[in-house]
Amino acid sequence: MLDSPYVRRTAISLRLLGIPFTHRNWSVFRNFDEFRRVNPLVKAPTLVLDDGTLLTESSLIIDWAQSISSNAPLMPDDAAQRLRATRLIGIAIAASEKSVQIVYEHKRDEDKRDAGWLHRVQGQLRSAYDLLEREVDGANGWLFGNTPTQADVSIAVAWGFTQIVAADVIDAEAYPNLARFARQAEQHPDFAALPPV
Repeated sequence: MLDSPYVRRTAISLRLLGIPFTHRNWSVFRNFDEFRRVNPLVKAPTLVLDDGTLLTESSLIIDWAQSISSNAPLMPDDAAQRLRATRLIGIAIAASEKSVQIVYEHKRDEDKRDAGWLHRVQGQLRSAYDLLEREVDGANGWLFGNTPTQADVSIAVAWGFTQIVAADVIDAEAYPNLARFARQAEQHPDFAALPPV
């Protein structure tokens, strides 16, 4: 489902790369049996290729798509810029992971939640967004040129997901640069075509 930051970053990236796909809006919870028939791992995202090959894990799917696409690459060519983009993607993925961990911890019965662990995860989430807030400060448009890169996609998708599931932890008013950056990204046609809900 597109409420997953991993599914959404993959879908947006496929669109940007010009890779056609059919999206199935399946939940790993509500559609478990149906999903398991396609992929026994029940792992989202899963991409089923025309020959039946299953690809899982958003970064690996995006890497494969980049390798066959004739569209503009989603990573900068310049080595220093590529390194920066890779670092930003890693931070954005960490923010997504920490947000997901908060979601799953809240699925536990209240008496079984680990308050210490949750506090640590919330601190890690804040640290990720503190770093990203500084990185997008002053960005006028996309981070690496005139078109979105994987860093732009990963940051904007992570931010949107966190605002849906953990806005009580990450107050948008405390991160004005990220909020502005994500609003701009969401106006791009490939983002707008794949809303998170």
